[in-house]
Amino acid sequence: MTSYILRRLLLIIPTLFGIIAINFVIIQAAPGGPVDQMIAKVKGLEVSSTARVSGRGVETMGTNDKRGSQGLDPEFLARINKLYGFDKPVGERFVMMLKNYATFDFGDSYFRDEKVVDLIIEKMPVSISLGLWTTLLVYMISIPLGIKKAVRDGSRFDVASSSVVIVGNAIPGFLFAILLIVVFAGGRYFDWFPLRGLTSAHFSELSSFGQIKDYVWHLILPIGSMVIGGFAGLTMLTKNSYLEEINKQYVTTARAKGLTQNAVLYGHVFRNAMMIVIAGFPSAFVGILFTGALLTEIIFSLDGLGLLGFEAAIKRDYPVMFGSLYVFTLLGLVLGLVGDIMYHIIDPRVDFEKVDR
Repeated sequence: MTSYILRRLLLIIPTLFGIIAINFVIIQAAPGGPVDQMIAKVKGLEVSSTARVSGRGVETMGTNDKRGSQGLDPEFLARINKLYGFDKPVGERFVMMLKNYATFDFGDSYFRDEKVVDLIIEKMPVSISLGLWTTLLVYMISIPLGIKKAVRDGSRFDVASSSVVIVGNAIPGFLFAILLIVVFAGGRYFDWFPLRGLTSAHFSELSSFGQIKDYVWHLILPIGSMVIGGFAGLTMLTKNSYLEEINKQYVTTARAKGLTQNAVLYGHVFRNAMMIVIAGFPSAFVGILFTGALLTEIIFSLDGLGLLGFEAAIKRDYPVMFGSLYVFTLLGLVLGLVGDIMYHIIDPRVDFEKVDR
């Protein structure tokens, strides 16, 4: 297993390089870059999302000329290009970025006047909090529900709960988030929960219990929307795993020995059926963090990495965009490896080294 872990760790390097390189190339063709936005501010104009721009800065604005920079001092334009690093060739900028990223130096934000690494550290607890609490709640709901569906397979309960699971699987979490806002956050019916933020404005003035209560109060709607949209797949995985184990010979033997239903289900079946479910916890966390949490942060205005990345994309804050992408990608790759290690710990018979051969 040690050699497999080392290979996976080494594989992280080319994977990160490939993802960063592809996104770097795509970003160079994205319209409305930071140079355009700075020039538009100087000229008192709004930056169009369809403005023509490339990674070479103001030299490629406009269709065939420099219409975007007309009327501005060339020396001033050169200073803007140098400010954002567009005075260097694309290849040189990419190599410099890779060298800096190897030491987690993501540079400074174009528009926030802060180091990107400080911004990421500041926003990460919100995203981790959303992803972790959602994953835990999804597991706490899905495992008991999946086991009960397997035990009562084909019953009215199984059919009725399957309808709920299908709806939860079919409707994206962000639609549930909008529905919850409309119904419970003063959108139209009730005004029971806050519309945005993770804490209240007077949070620092509250007692310890009051702070916990305020924190939970703000998390109910965003985490609720993510749980509703995320429990379906794990519920069906748990049910199918249990059904597969229940039909095996060792279960029949255990029942023939006179063991009770609970002794069979939780003493023999549970460990074997739950291996794939429990070992998949890191992967489930990554999936929830990368998909549901990002949109949820935007919808509920939660100041996490998702909202930070969204605002950076709108403003074309390239250091923040690439820094967030780098952190998310690295986190996903590491947790994917942790998931494989958990498979091996839970069931030593799973040998990834033999599979690789």
